[in-house]
Amino acid sequence: MAEDIFDSALNLEESHLQQGYDEGYADGLKLGKQEGVEMLGCCKVYISESRNGAALVSIEKASKLFPGAAIVNKFEDVMYNRVGYTVVSKLLPDPSSDSCPLKNAVFSMIKAAFEAIDLKLHSGTHPRLGVVDHVCFHPLTLTSLEQVAGIAKSLADDVGGNLRVPTFLYGAAHEEGRKLDSIRRALGYFKPNANGNQWTGGLGSGPLPLKPDKGPDQVTESKGVIVIGATRWVDNYNVPVFSSDIAAVRRVAKQVSARGGGLPGVQAMALSYGENTTEVACNLLDPSAVGGDHVQLEVERLAMAEGMTVGKGYFTDISQQEIVENYLEMCSDAPVQ
Repeated sequence: MAEDIFDSALNLEESHLQQGYDEGYADGLKLGKQEGVEMLGCCKVYISESRNGAALVSIEKASKLFPGAAIVNKFEDVMYNRVGYTVVSKLLPDPSSDSCPLKNAVFSMIKAAFEAIDLKLHSGTHPRLGVVDHVCFHPLTLTSLEQVAGIAKSLADDVGGNLRVPTFLYGAAHEEGRKLDSIRRALGYFKPNANGNQWTGGLGSGPLPLKPDKGPDQVTESKGVIVIGATRWVDNYNVPVFSSDIAAVRRVAKQVSARGGGLPGVQAMALSYGENTTEVACNLLDPSAVGGDHVQLEVERLAMAEGMTVGKGYFTDISQQEIVENYLEMCSDAPVQ
């Protein structure tokens, strides 16, 4: 039986639902103090592919069908065989399902990904549940969490109903605020299914152990499932540990996390990253309180106690401020239609 890579209910790419509405809106207000800034929403789209260049080109081309939205950052990781896109657009006070360029662009990207990628052929050292593994909406300037949650729910309706892919909701997009890790754990996300702490192939076809919120109850092996949510902002920070002893790095990850008695607002897990490196991959749920520098020092301290050396960590996305600035610059440079 494969070992669950989490010792406790930690989870990457998840943020607290508690205080999310208030804090997400407050963050948006601070960024929105720049003169002339409009309501902006952000969506992070995580796709289980980074080695198939033609597939990525088709996905990025699909996003351009809706000029009001733009990919402001792309993070490719060949070892994990995973790519993350940060998509931004302006929002109306009450965005409808038909007029929201953010939702329409993300849906177009998802559709292109399902057409270009076969999960049965996928392998990598990062967990995943589907071709499009995770989609998360975040409020930016002058936008509330409730508003982007509405977009997430509308997107889930389209993906489940039109693309016929089992779709799960979490965070502010779920009526009970379900957590991302509860879905993932129920579907076996944290258990590698191949040697070398690898995930290969699809989930297997047939009925799912957890009923989706939208779409069919049965999964197809080539597509998998999709998880869509809405949360306040989270920074992702990964620290390379130069060791293949994944059990030892898991101990470090557990100790650095809040659930393991470590840093407040930090979630972490250990992932194999090549022959001689294992990464401590972290979510920083309150980056203004505990940032990447703090995590870096703590991982170094804990790894030293295990007799391991550590490299310089890195963020997998740019900051909220840079996202807003990049988007506004892209809008100013766009040709007049």
